[in-house]
Amino acid sequence: MGLHHHDHSGHDHGHGHGHAPPSYGRAFALGVSLNLGFVIVEGAAGLLSGSIALIADAGHNLSDVLGLLMAWAAYALSKRPASARYTYGLRGSSILAALFNAILLLIACGAIALGAVQRFAHPAPLESGTMMAVAGVGIVINLGTALLFLRGGKHDINIRGAFLHMAADAAVSAGVVIAGFLVGQTGLLWIDPAISLVIVAVIVAGTWGLFRDSLTMSLAGVPSRIDPASVTTRLGALPGVTAVHHVHIWPTSTTETALTAHLVMPDAPGDDNFLASTARLVRDEFGIGHATFQVERGRCADAKAECAEGHHDHDHGHDDHGHHPH
Repeated sequence: MGLHHHDHSGHDHGHGHGHAPPSYGRAFALGVSLNLGFVIVEGAAGLLSGSIALIADAGHNLSDVLGLLMAWAAYALSKRPASARYTYGLRGSSILAALFNAILLLIACGAIALGAVQRFAHPAPLESGTMMAVAGVGIVINLGTALLFLRGGKHDINIRGAFLHMAADAAVSAGVVIAGFLVGQTGLLWIDPAISLVIVAVIVAGTWGLFRDSLTMSLAGVPSRIDPASVTTRLGALPGVTAVHHVHIWPTSTTETALTAHLVMPDAPGDDNFLASTARLVRDEFGIGHATFQVERGRCADAKAECAEGHHDHDHGHDDHGHHPH
């Protein structure tokens, strides 16, 4: 005999607070508009001045617009309601967007590093005045856009991806200004690629965590903020629970987490109060808003070691979703 209970009351958004997360629709609209305008102006300036560097930088900034659009689309899709086919809605698109943004950033870093190495081998004079002026505007726009997503990046890796993309570009623009000034003062052309490589190292260090977390989440791994052993131990310490097994924790989006677990309770209560309070507990203590529990009695209660192993989906005469054969 088993009791099956699902609870997702409150739809907790993964960071242990009951209030709704802030909306970023306007932030994305403003960020995309500013950056697209900057790309057009920079590209036009490059064509008029004949500067290959400006045209190349405009192309690079266009990839930032793409990254923002991707994060915005995923943010919008994650708000769509669930359907019969997509039972969690399209929330998982936010995980994919964060992963793609991390990959885009790492590819951009590779391109910048390659260009820097080539400039070491073949130094070229800088159009320092024009580059510094354009990069200065880039710092203001990119940093301003990054700040729109600063707070949300703590709880949502999709928003963090948008923030990192813009912060990285602000750093690149700052590097251009510093390099232009120092080369203008000293005439040492190697300063420009050297600063580029330092900035690449900083961006890779900042992006690696986003890449690792988004890749883990895309593979249904436990989000890094949750310790699965702590969850299992906490459930095992509940009154009347003699064993816990088949514990699964996975993200349904970049802000929401689901859990299923089998709780062995030889003297399980007949009402749902215990299940409801346990669902509230994992939501409040671990930020897991979608909890499903199966309570088991009978054979399982007499074979605690067998239950605790939890290695075989067919043990105890039912599958992993608690359906018993009749």
